[in-house]
Amino acid sequence: MEENFNIHLGKKLRMRRLSLGLTQTKVAQAINVTFQQIQKYEKGTNGVSSSRLMQLAQFLKVPITYFYEEYKDYKDMAGTNDTTEDLNYSFLTKTFSSLSKIEKEKILQVLKNIESLDKTG
Repeated sequence: MEENFNIHLGKKLRMRRLSLGLTQTKVAQAINVTFQQIQKYEKGTNGVSSSRLMQLAQFLKVPITYFYEEYKDYKDMAGTNDTTEDLNYSFLTKTFSSLSKIEKEKILQVLKNIESLDKTG
């Protein structure tokens, strides 16, 4: 299971790094490792310690749970198949709470409009 998770985490790391347009060197410098170490993380050759995982999450601006999302064995260990949904809910709650009052009101209005569209068909 550990090997599978290392591969999963590596894919998530690579996907996030590329989506931000970062090089392995930039990520490596940010967490004080070599770019070769980032390569090994991304390939799943080396595992990532909890402290490094925290550094990566902070630098890549994702919650630490991002690296666990969509990992099958994690869902099984949690005893539910709704782990991704729970993680997304947590992320949305955190994001929503950081919005200004005006932004929150606009989102709530959009949701109300969608609800009334659903009712009218």
